[in-house]
Amino acid sequence: MPTHRALQFASLTFKSSQKMENSGMFELIIIGAGVIGSSTAYQAAKRGKKTLLLEQFDFLHYRGSSHGESRTIRATYPEPYYPPMVIESEKHWRDAESEIGYNVFFKTEQLDLGPADNSSLLSVISNCEKHSINHQILNRHQSNSLFSIEIPEDWIAVVTELGGVLKPTKAVAMFQTLASKHGAVLKDKTEIVDVEMEMDERRGGVLVSSRLGEKFWGRKCVVTAGAWMSKLVEKVSDGRMVLPIQPVETTVFYWKIKEGKEVDFTIEAGCPSFASYGEPYIYGTPALEFPDLIKIAVHGGRECDPDKRTWGAAVAGTEGISMAVGCLKEWIKSTFGERIDWEDGPVMSQSCLYSLTPDEDYIIDFLGGKFNEDVVVAGGFSGHGFKMAPVVGRILVDLASGGKAAAVQLDEEIKHFKLGRFERNPRGNVKGFEDQVRLT
Repeated sequence: MPTHRALQFASLTFKSSQKMENSGMFELIIIGAGVIGSSTAYQAAKRGKKTLLLEQFDFLHYRGSSHGESRTIRATYPEPYYPPMVIESEKHWRDAESEIGYNVFFKTEQLDLGPADNSSLLSVISNCEKHSINHQILNRHQSNSLFSIEIPEDWIAVVTELGGVLKPTKAVAMFQTLASKHGAVLKDKTEIVDVEMEMDERRGGVLVSSRLGEKFWGRKCVVTAGAWMSKLVEKVSDGRMVLPIQPVETTVFYWKIKEGKEVDFTIEAGCPSFASYGEPYIYGTPALEFPDLIKIAVHGGRECDPDKRTWGAAVAGTEGISMAVGCLKEWIKSTFGERIDWEDGPVMSQSCLYSLTPDEDYIIDFLGGKFNEDVVVAGGFSGHGFKMAPVVGRILVDLASGGKAAAVQLDEEIKHFKLGRFERNPRGNVKGFEDQVRLT
């Protein structure tokens, strides 16, 4: 039976669809209603802008990157430009929660583990110092004493206050509900096949067309199409523009906690969200949605076509999945000992999509070309963008509203995310540490 919240959201969506008939022209059209697009719609509508949010599938679908039970929020990045974004996003998450009246962010500490000489982990520590993030460096014995986690003798652990779990599907529903509350029009099952510059000199703007022949006019357009970003941009530019974004299918694993140890892995008991900087990069969250299961996964996956996926669990016997599970078994055994049933493997898996850029940094920029500054693109979030949705939404509304003048003001925030970096170097931003996403 549908919950009260689900019925409320369905009612808002239905009313928004009815408004569509007489909506006319929009100040901002957003293509893609994952967490980034939904956050952008909320922030645009909250500023009083006439906003349209379009989604090719059902709202809250499971085909992209913005669904499921948990995403990690952490400020521990080796790149110096991400921690300030996370700190700002935490505030925006709390503000949105206050407005909606329920929680999607469940705070705990973040624990990062790795070899004492690991370049990424050393950069994490440096950035904590640079951005005044409270942190503590632990040796093997301290990490065991505080968190009952075993690490090798030559490893260290870094614990910080800003960590926790975000509830993805619930969070996307929150932004969509708030966007509708502030007057945005939401329309799903609307696949976009063309974006054109309006030729009427008096009106100008962007004309967006759906596969069913519907046309929507907007002064500006923001494209947040996730794993479909490259396909869509290539199509609407008649093949002249190809964004360096590779869809990657990843599989998330849940493991059974041994009987009597379930409480140890809860936020209430102080279990942190965590990441291991060994080979491969492994991450996890405390038990939350499933009381006796803990999420522990490899940060990686298989290149894919988002419309032709394997769905992970269906190919559990393939080499890539088997290698990931093998790595995870060894890591869980050495880190958590006998408190988690690692021998029998994961008891549940879920498929999700990454949108990977060559440097694993975001793309946030004007599309350019014939679209000039009237179309803004945001994609390539490389498996670490969900937590940033509030601040990215704010930036996208700023860019769409203010054009190049806004881009100049935002330069310090977005200079590492501009498309031009790939013209200078196909690999993008140069870094002094290894890529974290492992491709199989």
